[in-house]
Amino acid sequence: MSTKTLKQVMQWRQLIDTLLDENQYADIVLKGGYFINVITREIYVADVALKGEHVLMVGDASKLIGPNTQVEHMEGKFIAPGFIDSHMHFESAMLTVTEFSRLSIPTGTTTLIADPHEIGNVLGMVGMKAMVDEAKTLPNRVLYTVPCLTPDVPGLETAGYDVNSKDMEELLTDSYVQGIGEIQGFANVRPVFKHAPEIITDQLASVAFAKSIGKTVEGNCPGLYGEDLAAHIISGGTHISCHETTGKEEMMEKLRYGITVFMREGSSQRNMAECIRAITEEGMDSRRAVLVSDDMVPEDLLKYGHMNDIVRRTIAQGVDPVEAIQMATINPATHFGFQHIGVLAPGKIADIAVISDLTQMTIEQVYLSGKKVAEKGKLVIDLPRYVYPDTVKNSVKRKPLKIEELYIQGSGSQARVRALEVIPDQNLTGKKECTLNVRDGIIQPCLQQDVLPIFVVERHGRTMNIGKTFAHGFKIKEGAIAESVAHDTHNIIACGTNYEDILTAINRVIAMDGGIAMIKDGKVVGDLPLRVGGLMTDELSGEEMSEKIAELHRQAKEELGCGIHVPFMHLSFVSLVTSPEWKITDMGLVEVDTYTVIPTVIS
Repeated sequence: MSTKTLKQVMQWRQLIDTLLDENQYADIVLKGGYFINVITREIYVADVALKGEHVLMVGDASKLIGPNTQVEHMEGKFIAPGFIDSHMHFESAMLTVTEFSRLSIPTGTTTLIADPHEIGNVLGMVGMKAMVDEAKTLPNRVLYTVPCLTPDVPGLETAGYDVNSKDMEELLTDSYVQGIGEIQGFANVRPVFKHAPEIITDQLASVAFAKSIGKTVEGNCPGLYGEDLAAHIISGGTHISCHETTGKEEMMEKLRYGITVFMREGSSQRNMAECIRAITEEGMDSRRAVLVSDDMVPEDLLKYGHMNDIVRRTIAQGVDPVEAIQMATINPATHFGFQHIGVLAPGKIADIAVISDLTQMTIEQVYLSGKKVAEKGKLVIDLPRYVYPDTVKNSVKRKPLKIEELYIQGSGSQARVRALEVIPDQNLTGKKECTLNVRDGIIQPCLQQDVLPIFVVERHGRTMNIGKTFAHGFKIKEGAIAESVAHDTHNIIACGTNYEDILTAINRVIAMDGGIAMIKDGKVVGDLPLRVGGLMTDELSGEEMSEKIAELHRQAKEELGCGIHVPFMHLSFVSLVTSPEWKITDMGLVEVDTYTVIPTVIS
């Protein structure tokens, strides 16, 4: 019998003894609150008795109150399981795991399932293991679903490290790794089947290994139906999720196929309101509906909350509050096969969110493994800052560029060009064609049409490529933005109103060894170093980062006249080549559906 199993037996025996021995008592009793039963979808008055890390019982706990029992009076408050965020990326918040947790725990989130494919694309095994090591220092539950493929579209983008089935045994056998993350490599089913069938074979090898050791696999199937959707489900081992569902009809088909739909509601991509219509309008069963954040900026975490805010928004769409809470507790626990969290019942782990206002999801207290860790929006435990090793820093392997390397060339006085189109609050992009002026053989931006040059500069030191095209929809009036956050391979992406400021912004990011830079008239108007993989910082706290991002957003609007909210997050997604229709990578303008690089200049 293993030490872990023996410990479990001893804990169970202690719980039984406490319940049946008249001389033993609970450590804590949450007295007289409205208990939210996510198993039966009920609310009723009950005590919740705790012993050590576990729930002793729910009901009348009067006999379990002894002279040393801590009694917390819960009259008028609601007691729910702690919330689970089933799909998120710490890198998108640009925060360490510790600093994200510092902001999210007081909002009732007790479990995080993170996908580290951002840092995996940059640094491979070294980066992902560094994030796992940090998670092991924290009191909340942090598990990872790791990529089985980087880059997601080999041949059309350049990552810093190539992950494939050869890496799965080393990654998946860690106890903090829940399974394989979003299988984006087979998201575009037909193009991959036609142009890169070897991806399917390698993915199946990874999935088969994961299943053989009891690990889970997450899907990624935007806009897939019928045979394509069925093929994607099978490629994930038949039990998958999807966090890329954007509409009611798509939601309905995926629920009918048995997919767990992760309804995304983050900072720049918000799909829950459309997806939830399958439940509120069509009466579909919600057991496989799960709420997730995917990508959140620190400013939103601090201002609005985390999963409690997403539950609040779901209630506002007409969903019963208990049903909405199920979507962030028992539903994800069921999907992942978690036996001890997601519900409050005898012997379960005592991860608890105490709610003072049910419809507004105001979190009064939070308990982790039976210990109070937050009250009235503040942590009541110490959470030391975490500093990453140098092995995950110094990740930008590119020398400063020269202006000539950026010019998009044309002939004559005008050029017909292609431009990818930004769609607010989506990682989908559109496509358009437009006519731009040419001066001295260089195609010029057009602010009137909102058509601006956009670039992806390979920064991993493997190809030195520069992808070039145009973008419509960023609504930048002056200057330029560049950043080393560009999904999923995280090369340097830049867009702006003139080549000179774009060049300065890119070179500023290089000089910072990763980060965000905004330039106007050749001068820095705002920047943020992100030295951990060019994606995150371990130099700022969660609150400091929130203030900094808010300042950058204000500067983008006021200094550059940028008309799209969370512009850095929107910019980072126009290189996500697994999502339709046109994207840009270091290889150039990619037509996702045909799996090809297409020329920017038509004529």
